[in-house]
Amino acid sequence: MAIKRAFAVAVFALASAGASAQTAPVGLASGTLNARLNGDLTPVHDPVIIREGDIYHVFSTGLGPGSQGLIASRTSRDLVQWEKGTPPFERLPDWAVKAVPGAKNIWAPDIAYVNGRYRLYYAVSTFGSNRSAIGLATSPTLDPTAPGYGWRDEGLVVLSTPVDDYNAIDPAFFADKSGRHWLSLGSFWTGLKLFELDPRTGKPLKPSAKPRALASRPVPAGAPSIVEAPYIFAHGGYYWLLASYDYCCKGVNSTYYTVVARSKTVEGPYRGKDGSSMLAGGGTILLRADLQEKQRFRGPGHPGHFRDADGTDYVVYHAYDRENKGVPTLRIAPLRWGADGWPVAEGQ
Repeated sequence: MAIKRAFAVAVFALASAGASAQTAPVGLASGTLNARLNGDLTPVHDPVIIREGDIYHVFSTGLGPGSQGLIASRTSRDLVQWEKGTPPFERLPDWAVKAVPGAKNIWAPDIAYVNGRYRLYYAVSTFGSNRSAIGLATSPTLDPTAPGYGWRDEGLVVLSTPVDDYNAIDPAFFADKSGRHWLSLGSFWTGLKLFELDPRTGKPLKPSAKPRALASRPVPAGAPSIVEAPYIFAHGGYYWLLASYDYCCKGVNSTYYTVVARSKTVEGPYRGKDGSSMLAGGGTILLRADLQEKQRFRGPGHPGHFRDADGTDYVVYHAYDRENKGVPTLRIAPLRWGADGWPVAEGQ
């Protein structure tokens, strides 16, 4: 939610100052992708990944110096060795400054290639508030050396205010098999929501329509629903919903973890392997909570899905490194699909 994002910006900017971004994770199963990740891996919070040509791009919440503190960018040729990329923004868009007074950086971007342009959805908010906005920027390419490169800000997509029961952050785009476009979003308040988009503009198809509910967790009256960061993708005749439960942004004390559920329709209901509904706090754990805190990387969450050209599915996420001052660190795990049709994250 807005509280935890602002907290992350303050705490992890300090944590990363003394961290070595060139140290590869150790102590994992030999040969796993996460064990081999190297290069500029920190601080990474709320990552998403896409491939253009032979270059992989990761975008994440703005944590870092200069324009990396708006939206951070990293690139790789092999998913293993990562280096800083060219951030898409030099300053907050004027409309966002007016819509969300006091906003300083950009949170939880999402990236997709649609109709010949890359769509970068992003969130702007402030500490403790659901006065939040999701914006959209587009570019014909991600390569800053290519002709035509340049991010065009398309303005506001969704705005939430204190009169709304949701928080307009953590956007994620999805196009279903029938060609309908969707944007999932949400953090705390009453849970995760879904808007249908106009495929031409990338903005709500019916601006006055109320969003559909995707997920919520039962809580005492007046308390927030502790769920955020939805991400929908398709596999094996189902739509799959990823989401994060509990609290991030507490470094090694984070209790964040990731669940997965599936549905035959994009709008749900999404259910875990045991039949539990995401509308009632259900789902199946995909990335471990590790509440007893015996492992190096803790609080794995804010997942994004990526399918490579060879058909391999990956989940990209952040976790907090106990051996590196609790700094949020880039993590990528292949998804192995079991005989029961459910995914397992390898080498998480």
